[in-house]
Amino acid sequence: MDHRTGDVRPTALASTRDAIVSVRSLSKRYGDVIVLDDLTFTLEEGTVTGFLGPNGAGKTTTLRLLLGLAAPSSGQALVFGHRYQDLDSPVRRVGAVLDVHDLHPARSGREHLRVLALAAGIPDSRVEEALAMVELEAAADRRVRTYSLGMRQRLGLAGALLGEPRLLVLDEPANGLDPAGMQWLRAMLRGFAERGGAVLVSSHVLAEVGQTVDQVLILHRGRLAASGPLDQLTADGQTLEEVYLAITSKVAA
Repeated sequence: MDHRTGDVRPTALASTRDAIVSVRSLSKRYGDVIVLDDLTFTLEEGTVTGFLGPNGAGKTTTLRLLLGLAAPSSGQALVFGHRYQDLDSPVRRVGAVLDVHDLHPARSGREHLRVLALAAGIPDSRVEEALAMVELEAAADRRVRTYSLGMRQRLGLAGALLGEPRLLVLDEPANGLDPAGMQWLRAMLRGFAERGGAVLVSSHVLAEVGQTVDQVLILHRGRLAASGPLDQLTADGQTLEEVYLAITSKVAA
């Protein structure tokens, strides 16, 4: 791809062989409004993929389709070769955080995780492990209403990790995190991928994404505008932010 000429050729990020995520010709319409248009990509184990795009680009719609929270108008979104809703014990395969504002405010962090574990048939001992993984043990017995946004992000991630999944789907996980929290998140996501997992992370914090991911999907106006390994997209010395702005402004023109 030549960013100077705006020659953007979106491609699938990985082969379909052993793909953890396989999205093919995925489209979503609401009446005459096209929210998502013919989206195709695949993700394999051992990868952290940044899912980028302006507000209204279709990122959240894609994540909802992938997690079975909405039905596609056409195409398919598969995880481990199946629709999310057809997976046996999906919480043991996929961990997701789309909104940390809907946590029950009167429950403690530990109680929140115990409810999730009970519903999924996960041993209670896993709750303590998840709290330790997100470094929230000291605040585990505080009511969620007292949590900062960064603490809610950690609690949401603890819930996603309860089932020891192989895929994490995260929407804006860096919101509310201080610099130390962002460094922790970066290391946690990289470690998850290095252990054979895959991460799809939507974010507007491009500087942080540039330090975390190894692959990028850029969505604009419901279509895939560009995709590829981060080091290839930034090979000419541009930052991820510069690449992103060049692509989205060109597509918008």
